[in-house]
Amino acid sequence: MVNTESIQKIKSLAHGIRDELISIRRHIHAHPELSFHETETAKFISQKLSNWNIEHKTGIGGNGIVGTIKSDLSRFDREINPDGSGPKSKIRCVALRADMDALPILEQNNVDYKSQNEGVMHACGHDVHSSALLGALKILNEMKNDFEGTIKFIFQPAEEKLPGGASLMIREGVLENPKPDAIIAQHVFTPLTAGKAGFFAGKYMASSDELYFTVKGKGGHAAVPKDTINPIFIAAHLVNEIEMLSKELSQAEIPTILAIGKIVGPGATNVIPDEVKLEGTLRTMDEAWRIKLHQKLKGLVGEFNELHEGEVSFEVKHGYPCLVNDEVVTTRSKNFAKEFLGQENVVDLNVWMASEDFAFYSQQIPACFYRIGTGNPEKGITSGVHTSTFNVDEDALEIASGMMAWIAMNLLQE
Repeated sequence: MVNTESIQKIKSLAHGIRDELISIRRHIHAHPELSFHETETAKFISQKLSNWNIEHKTGIGGNGIVGTIKSDLSRFDREINPDGSGPKSKIRCVALRADMDALPILEQNNVDYKSQNEGVMHACGHDVHSSALLGALKILNEMKNDFEGTIKFIFQPAEEKLPGGASLMIREGVLENPKPDAIIAQHVFTPLTAGKAGFFAGKYMASSDELYFTVKGKGGHAAVPKDTINPIFIAAHLVNEIEMLSKELSQAEIPTILAIGKIVGPGATNVIPDEVKLEGTLRTMDEAWRIKLHQKLKGLVGEFNELHEGEVSFEVKHGYPCLVNDEVVTTRSKNFAKEFLGQENVVDLNVWMASEDFAFYSQQIPACFYRIGTGNPEKGITSGVHTSTFNVDEDALEIASGMMAWIAMNLLQE
């Protein structure tokens, strides 16, 4: 049975901090910091937590912040063990995560809170994620007697840049002491209007590896091609081979993307360079298949070198793994979202071939990464993430804070 009284309490608390959440989001938006440089953002968030008497530690995995909100379990323990004997009840723990870093984009929005750090912009909504998590924590801190267990929270740096702040924070023990039984995170989604949310159970987002090819030839004067080994021609053949493999992989049972996005050949109209560099991406939805693809690419390069002049070297920079939304945690979270927003406002998502370092958490513990609606065509808010005109309907802040608090509280129940 839905606890409508608790939902109304959360919605009331969320509405009560609406203006504060907008102010927080606008401050963070106006002062964006790139991956691994979120110093002032972390200080700002830490100060808010301190003002609200919420325990936390800073400097985890760089500029990361971690802390807990614990309910008063003494009553619960007495009910289970009235005489003080027997096994103690398990203290369940749910983790909530938000990222803090911005992107190297020059903002084009004409708003009062426009980025003051030229060439840096919160174009992926991490300002919203951090603000909404702060809001959820303020609500949960007010409702410590309404749930039983521990809320762990993670403000994470460097989601946008390898090796990913999640991997660094995990390495420093963010998923221990206490170890969460589940972890959730939310991400802005302009195609959904504010007031809606989307979920997908299973393999939701792709792994992402960076590919680097170096084609070495013999440079020289373009007027004397016989004295050169033109790496641009070799690179053109290599791109063709990669494109044929890409088309083959696009038909694979497991969703797979192979693409070249950058070619650098520093020659001139009359200069053949010594080498050409290619850069690309490999994305897929299965970790075992991902490793096989690495071997397939290495084999392609080896065969290519046997048939062509010059020499091609190849490097894979391992990126984020596949993000897997746990079936049980995601289904439960989706149902709780329906209770909070109304069934008509919760939708099913499709597989998304972008990548997210939240995937590192999802490989360790049961996880749910869902999307929160932030678009509003009537207000002209339609630009996608990673664009210079990205913005959000700030009505989403109140909704996202309240819904995250509601989902977290309910996940703590057995």
